[in-house]
Amino acid sequence: MREIIFDTETTGLDAREDRVIEIGGVEMINRFPTGRTFHKYINPQGRQIHPDAQAVHGISAQQLADKPNFTEIADEFVSFFDGARLVAHNANFDIGFINAELARVGRPAVDPGLVVDTLVLARRKHPMGPNSLDALCRRYGIDNSRRTKHGALLDSELLAEVYIELIGGKQAALVLDSAIEIRSSDNSSSVDIQITVAQRPRTLPLRLSEAEQAAHEKLVASLGEKSLWAKLSQPGG
Repeated sequence: MREIIFDTETTGLDAREDRVIEIGGVEMINRFPTGRTFHKYINPQGRQIHPDAQAVHGISAQQLADKPNFTEIADEFVSFFDGARLVAHNANFDIGFINAELARVGRPAVDPGLVVDTLVLARRKHPMGPNSLDALCRRYGIDNSRRTKHGALLDSELLAEVYIELIGGKQAALVLDSAIEIRSSDNSSSVDIQITVAQRPRTLPLRLSEAEQAAHEKLVASLGEKSLWAKLSQPGG
């Protein structure tokens, strides 16, 4: 399964008027990072950066003056993100901005069925909170000391580690074949996750010798018919 854990930084809070100015993404296959990343700074084409937003991410208009606009990076963005499950923290915010940018260049919106909101997962797993990215890093012992400002790529890398913990920790990443269903009926809760581990196609060969197996059967017989071992030895036990 291919997933992109991603984040955006923007000029403000209104997706209808404000613009995306940074996108970062980390690729994972079967819950393991592949080393492939996506990172772009984007010229907002004259849209001013709100002071409150700049205080959060530290990106100025001067830094973006020579950067490409979204139209120029759209093909590369779609190529990297297309077909993957998209994982974000407070995903409605990021997807709203991404869809607004895609609409401006005549591209279809992101399929909502491919979106996973880690904030929803965190609120369900830790209903008493807090569930900000920084708080979750502290909860799971993830080093976020480099995060003096919000940054799309760094936040994506941290969120990838948080996401693995939210879905069951490092052991969840060892599931070689899993079917995951995520359904959300609202913007804040009601997320169902089902993980099904594939069965072996054939039983592993018995490693006991004939003598060892005979000795075991003799021991089980000596325990009596009501013993747990005797019950387990019966067909269907």
